[in-house]
Amino acid sequence: MGLAFSKLFDRLWGKKEMRILMVGLDAAGKTTILYKLKLGEIVTTIPTIGFNVETVEYKNIQFTVWDVGGQDKIRPLWRHYFQNTQGIIFVVDSNDRDRIVEAREELQRMLNEDELRDAILLVFANKQDLPVRHDPTSTLSPISPLNVSFTRGTIY
Repeated sequence: MGLAFSKLFDRLWGKKEMRILMVGLDAAGKTTILYKLKLGEIVTTIPTIGFNVETVEYKNIQFTVWDVGGQDKIRPLWRHYFQNTQGIIFVVDSNDRDRIVEAREELQRMLNEDELRDAILLVFANKQDLPVRHDPTSTLSPISPLNVSFTRGTIY
């Protein structure tokens, strides 16, 4: 009897699953963010050649987060991860003003893909803790012509 109630409860209010794709230019901090979400702490990382995938649970949602390398030779492979993606975290290095236009172009390419038309987009202005950071609004303003609205928030 208890097993029947457990199955019914899981079916009605159980865990939901979401597939998240985390991309951005190389050295934006994607892998650091992934392991901060997974482990709750900052870990030393190396450049991602290929991908990392981790499952992160929050409340009743199980996120499968795919962190894909951002080197220019790897970016054409991003499209192989688009299928069934429900959310995109596009990570921007808010210290690297010289590459913001490059980041915008990559984001624009992704948003033009049919497979991502229903995906939720989060643009993550990373490295705000560094002393030479740029305001997230000014960092992301070159991206705003993409018809994307922004909500400012802080994560600790």
